[in-house]
Amino acid sequence: MSKQRTAHIISHTHWDREWYLPYEKHHVRLVELVDALLDKLDGDSAFRSFYLDGQTIILEDYLQVRPENKDRLEKYIREGRILIGPWYILQDAFLTSGEANVRNMQIGHQDALKYGAPAKIGYFPDTFGLVGQIPQLMKQSGIGNAFFGRGVKPTGFNNTVSDGGYESSFSELIWEGPDGSKVLGILFANWYSNGNEVPVDEAEAKAFWDRKLADAEKYAATGELLFMNGCDHQPLQLDLPEAIRTAEKLYPDTKFVHSNFPEYLNQLETALEGRELSTVKGELRSQRTDGWGTLVNTASARVYLKQMNQEGQALLEKVAEPLASMANLLGKDYPHHLFTYAWKTLMQNHPHDSICGCSVDEVHREMVTRFAKSRHVAEALIDDSKRVIADAVNTSVFAQYGEDPLPLVVFNTTGWNRTGTVSIELDAARLYLRDGLGLEETGRRMKAVELSGRELVDEQGNSVPCTVEDLGLLFGYDLPDDKFRQPYMCRRVKLTFQAADIAALGLRTYAWVRRNSAAASAKPASLFTGHRVMENANLKVEIAEDGSFVMTDKATGQVYRDLGVYENTGDIGNEYMYKQPEGEQALTTKGLAAQIRVLEDAPYRASVEVCHDWEIPASADEKLDEEMRELVYYPHRKAQRSSKLTTLKLRTVISLEAAGKGVHIETTIDNTAKDHRIRALFPTDLKASMHQVDSMFEIAERSIEPAPEWENPSNTQHQQAFVDVSGEGAGLTVANLGLNEYEVLRDGRNTIAVTLLRSVGELGDWGLFPTPEAQCLGVHTARMELIPHNGDGIASGAFTEAYQFQIPWTVSQTEMHEGLLSPVYTPFLWEGKELAFSSLKMNEATGDLLLRWYNMSREASELTLGLNIPHQHFYKTTILEEDAAPLTKSAAGCLSLLAGPCEIVTIGVRQ
Repeated sequence: MSKQRTAHIISHTHWDREWYLPYEKHHVRLVELVDALLDKLDGDSAFRSFYLDGQTIILEDYLQVRPENKDRLEKYIREGRILIGPWYILQDAFLTSGEANVRNMQIGHQDALKYGAPAKIGYFPDTFGLVGQIPQLMKQSGIGNAFFGRGVKPTGFNNTVSDGGYESSFSELIWEGPDGSKVLGILFANWYSNGNEVPVDEAEAKAFWDRKLADAEKYAATGELLFMNGCDHQPLQLDLPEAIRTAEKLYPDTKFVHSNFPEYLNQLETALEGRELSTVKGELRSQRTDGWGTLVNTASARVYLKQMNQEGQALLEKVAEPLASMANLLGKDYPHHLFTYAWKTLMQNHPHDSICGCSVDEVHREMVTRFAKSRHVAEALIDDSKRVIADAVNTSVFAQYGEDPLPLVVFNTTGWNRTGTVSIELDAARLYLRDGLGLEETGRRMKAVELSGRELVDEQGNSVPCTVEDLGLLFGYDLPDDKFRQPYMCRRVKLTFQAADIAALGLRTYAWVRRNSAAASAKPASLFTGHRVMENANLKVEIAEDGSFVMTDKATGQVYRDLGVYENTGDIGNEYMYKQPEGEQALTTKGLAAQIRVLEDAPYRASVEVCHDWEIPASADEKLDEEMRELVYYPHRKAQRSSKLTTLKLRTVISLEAAGKGVHIETTIDNTAKDHRIRALFPTDLKASMHQVDSMFEIAERSIEPAPEWENPSNTQHQQAFVDVSGEGAGLTVANLGLNEYEVLRDGRNTIAVTLLRSVGELGDWGLFPTPEAQCLGVHTARMELIPHNGDGIASGAFTEAYQFQIPWTVSQTEMHEGLLSPVYTPFLWEGKELAFSSLKMNEATGDLLLRWYNMSREASELTLGLNIPHQHFYKTTILEEDAAPLTKSAAGCLSLLAGPCEIVTIGVRQ
């Protein structure tokens, strides 16, 4: 290493908003820190700058308490002495959706611009691994770098190329995404606190810098050495200028600079000219390690949080935003302010110590409230938008199909045509209390409403089989825009039926009409073809006495056996990592007698209920508490499971829809045990060495066999919507709702194991923080779909089915009226087999519609887009919705473009 070296010292604090303390206790400390920072900047020009952890929410949190200091903050931000952004929050990368990450970057930039300019720094200091599409997201955000603390293992010692056991020669590397985007990666090889608490005393400083300089040079590719002066919740080092002067005196051959990231990057890039760096491709998941410190099992800590997050993300990005965009086409204002508020509230649960479920119990209680708050806003936006759209549908056609029609609209807000089972609660009749009949008479009249003689019809008058559940007399109310609330009593019914062939981002209208029809009295069809056997045109499902089942894919002839067995093991780890007791044999429900009954037998769906009473150990033995108190590192623990047993009740509903391409599974667990894990097992019996898994804007490919360095017996990994194992001519996709942890077992059957529940009693990490609520006692429900296919998840449509599984149907009752929209309608028409639709929203500055897709394949794919709405032109833009590039339409008015491999494509529509 050349003696020409510069020590770049960057002042910062890594601010976990909540973790081992509840949010407000950290909040108090944040206010004290920023107060001290402003005072220091006021009085000492030698303290040049401070990096505010890459997240603009810190500004919100501080100004909530100190609004009088806004001008002081803005002054130093505009002067470049406080660097902010680019994110709104520092999120976990694997547990948050692609669109959530885009909104995070967009809102971070928007908020930063109110104070100055966002720092163009791809900042991931403590993120628990990184998804493969980060380089593309950075490039589309105008950022050419990524600073991170986890994910790769450098060799150090100035090797010119990495060897077989390491991923990078240095802490500096080239990180390449699956689309080919490249950024300069900077690994905090000595952590983001390697320049923390620099001594002023000469003797202490000599010992400090001798060690720190050597540590940095061990991994650095150049003489530009990075020292991060700060750590988690680290108070400001007020005497840093004095400490730098001490270092300059001790090391005249070294330049010490109170630096910042842009300055450091500028010097580093100059020094790297002509140097060879390793190129690391795709996901950064610490695969060349022993597997004990990867923190992957945060994907299954407090699963209920992940499920709430999946629901919240789906409602905002896949339902509320598309419906609001469609309502805007009809003249309704797009509520940007409410969407920003809902997204911010949701994203406040996305920091790694929050969404990962690895904090103290108080933190996660507050998260539940935030999830509810964001969801309530999303639901209100959905209700407003769907009402506007439904009121614009021409329902007058139904007058010819029967008496007293009650129209209803079914919305498909996914990006593909959709068929499936939907339910809606209809008011068959209402009487408003303002009519003055009195409660007794109003109730009597509603109870007397005749419900018989009705049937459901589509827009052409065809009868649609449905089941009707009388919900009886119910109270309701309207909240008009121009009047006081309007309470009413109603007679309500629940209709369940198959909504067929609804266009992508479209709607279809039905009506419940009164008419005499032979079809109404005809015997309904059944999907049951034998004892515990369900069958449609695509699949056959045979349920065994222990509740497991055999699924036959009729298209390929592939038979999948022993599906739906449950596995239970002990867990003596913590919120971060799973640890099975040594020598323990897993318990399963294979051969365990179950109570089985038909739950639903309708033309559109068949369902079977399977119930188990499962005796399992009640907890770990007493040694676990002893080891926790002694801070025994979890891989070294010797605790076993208790001999005391408890009954765990499992209820499984296995469903097959008439047009279904997969089998739906709903599992309800009444958890009475502690210190354990429950998984659902799905053997594939397919020969494969690799598998595919849904990640952020990518179908990632991963090896079933871990790297040679991997010592952890468990090889669990992250997923978002699904995981897939495919062999020659057949494949099995397992979709989930908020079940972010899976493992492909090396059991000779390539079994897909999905974690449904994990119960532990401590946070883990740097001390003892008991978390009794992380035991997740009580009732939990998990939902999955098994989708067999021909071995190509994209071409077969299996991945599309898995994505649609994430998104709820939307339904709305409406009135009989004329309207601008036909009963079957969509504003958009697009094609692209390899493309996954991601979002439809509106740009606040321009009023343009923005549609986003990503290419699921590693090959270029054509996207064709046509519109049924007036528009001026199309353009291609970035995730920041900037730098518009005009696109040429065909003579027919359609757009056609080639999406590159794994490319994220955003198309703007100027109205």
